[in-house]
Amino acid sequence: MASITKKMLFSIHAATILAILSLSSVLNAEDEKCFVSLMPQDGKSGWEKTVNSTPDGYIDGDGCYTAKKFGDFVLRFEFRLKPGSNSGIGLRSEQGQNAAFNGMEIQVLDNSADRYAKLKEWQYHGSVYGVVAAKRGALKKVGEWNVEEISAIGDHIKVTLNGQVIVDAKLKEAAPEGKTLDGKKHHRLFAKDGFIRLCGHGGGVEFKNMRIKEIK
Repeated sequence: MASITKKMLFSIHAATILAILSLSSVLNAEDEKCFVSLMPQDGKSGWEKTVNSTPDGYIDGDGCYTAKKFGDFVLRFEFRLKPGSNSGIGLRSEQGQNAAFNGMEIQVLDNSADRYAKLKEWQYHGSVYGVVAAKRGALKKVGEWNVEEISAIGDHIKVTLNGQVIVDAKLKEAAPEGKTLDGKKHHRLFAKDGFIRLCGHGGGVEFKNMRIKEIK
C-alpha cells in the first residue's frame, strides 16, 4: 500500500512540474509578442548600415545606428565580452553625435578589467553614462553570455541584467535641472525619441538575439 502511495505522489509531482513548465513556456511566448528582431536576416537588418556579422550574432560597430527613430521601447539582447571590452548602447541619440551627450548611453563594459578599476561609479556596466550609476555584481565572467533588457518609457530608464535590476531611475530626478553626475551638459537627455546606436569604444563586444518592442 505504501509503495502505491509513493508512486501516486510521484505521478502527481511529475504532472505538476510539467504543468508549470508548460505554463512558463506560454507566458514566455506571450511576453515576447510584438518584439521585432534587429538582427541581420536575409541580408537585411534594422540598422542604417551593415554590421559585422558572425555565425551566432554580430560584433558592435562604432557609428551603427538603427534605420528608424524610437521613442518609448523595451530593448532585449544577449552579449558577450572580451577582456577589457568597452562599448555602449546609445538611446534617443542624434546621428553623427556622441550618444553619451546627445541622448544617453547605457554602458557595456568589462567591469573586471584592471584598466577600469578606478572609474567613476557612473561609468561601469549598465550605467546611464554620467547620469545614473548601475548596481554591480550581476555581470557574468568574461566570455560568458549575458542577458539584458533596457526599458525606456518617458524619462523612466530601467536596466535588467541577468534577471537583476541594476538601474531603475527617472532621469528628471537623477539629473534635476539637467545637472548630471559628471557635471557635463547632456544634450537631449530628456528627448522623446531618437536613434539607437552601437558604440564601439574599443569594441570587444558581441551581441545576439537583439530585438525591440515599441511602446505606444
